[in-house]
Amino acid sequence: MVTLKSLMAGIGLALVAAVGAQAQTLDCGADTLCKVKAAGVLKIGTKDDYVPWSYRASDGSFKGMEVDIGTKIAEALGVTPQFVKVTSANRFEFLAQGQIDLMIASASDTAERRKVVAFVHPNYYSSGYTVLLPKAVKATQWKEISGQTLCAVQGAWYNKPAQEKFGVTVLAFAGTAETESAMTQGRCIGLLEDDNQINVRLTKPKWADYHMPLPIEADTPWGMAVRQSDQFAPFGIYIAGSIAQMHRDGTLLKLEGDNGIAKSAYLARMHESLKDHID
Repeated sequence: MVTLKSLMAGIGLALVAAVGAQAQTLDCGADTLCKVKAAGVLKIGTKDDYVPWSYRASDGSFKGMEVDIGTKIAEALGVTPQFVKVTSANRFEFLAQGQIDLMIASASDTAERRKVVAFVHPNYYSSGYTVLLPKAVKATQWKEISGQTLCAVQGAWYNKPAQEKFGVTVLAFAGTAETESAMTQGRCIGLLEDDNQINVRLTKPKWADYHMPLPIEADTPWGMAVRQSDQFAPFGIYIAGSIAQMHRDGTLLKLEGDNGIAKSAYLARMHESLKDHID
């Protein structure tokens, strides 16, 4: 079976060889793939508080499914991954300003965001949004919490539609630790988050007195992002091929399981559609 690393023997290798030769002269111009090869480092923006997708381990290193994905992409390219902390509020700015080369930070691929960065396809994950509520709150429909305050992370794409569609008030904070603290202080009745994150929370004893009773809204794919100038350039093409291959050979499904995440219907569907028809 073809693996991500062996993909380099095809189109990916041709791209890397071409830019590798160019990198020898250090005349990369605006070619990001050439610059990455010349530097020997791929700078990847990811979160540090989004367990189990991307977070800091006790030793300070980055861990999680998205970190594993970034590591595989860098290793197949023959460079070292360098993970840079980003937040929901600054991740697109970091990418546009060149502080990172690639963003893998649980970013939903929306039309509004495509005005700022380029999402590389196929997408690599998917989620919708809903609310984590104390079990003492008996609401089962969104209309039952209209007018209430929810805590959320700044920059989350669903903050605005949740307010507009359901009449809730969103109190936004820099990260998940701050949202949790605010909720326990009684500043909001629950956490507005993506359903994947809430499902992970509910597997832990800490959240035994909470539930996810409201319908999940607006399931939206997550995308890796590059600068708009890289979308159809060698770097964007290389990243697109890498994602497709990881869907095809089951790598994403394996990394999901390795990180203790329940098997998602999205990854199963993508693997089925892209898998090798001979194998």
